[in-house]
Amino acid sequence: MKRLQIDATDITPSVTLDAEKNIFELSGRSVADNPSDVYQPVLQWLNNYARDPRPVTLVSVKLEYFNTASSKALLDMLSALSFIRNAKVLWYYQEDDEDMREAGEEFFELVNVPFEFKTY
Repeated sequence: MKRLQIDATDITPSVTLDAEKNIFELSGRSVADNPSDVYQPVLQWLNNYARDPRPVTLVSVKLEYFNTASSKALLDMLSALSFIRNAKVLWYYQEDDEDMREAGEEFFELVNVPFEFKTY
């Protein structure tokens, strides 16, 4: 499966989805008014990947901040993971950023995917 690489900008996150190297990462800031430019290709990639996933899929989410528009796109992305067997989200947040931890906990409540919370 072809790798998906989206470079970060000031308003969009970096995305690396590489099944061959077992790398599934989203990091940076997600504050675009129209986040579908980033998240639509991610959803398409995940839907294709779900047909033949690796035995375990660990998705690292390390966002510094995301806006309201991005929260819906993130929820869609995290929901798509529920169709991938043995998928797990590694939700990273800065040790003193309780808002980002709580955001991860809210997403966890809404999707059928296990989460592991990690500080950095």
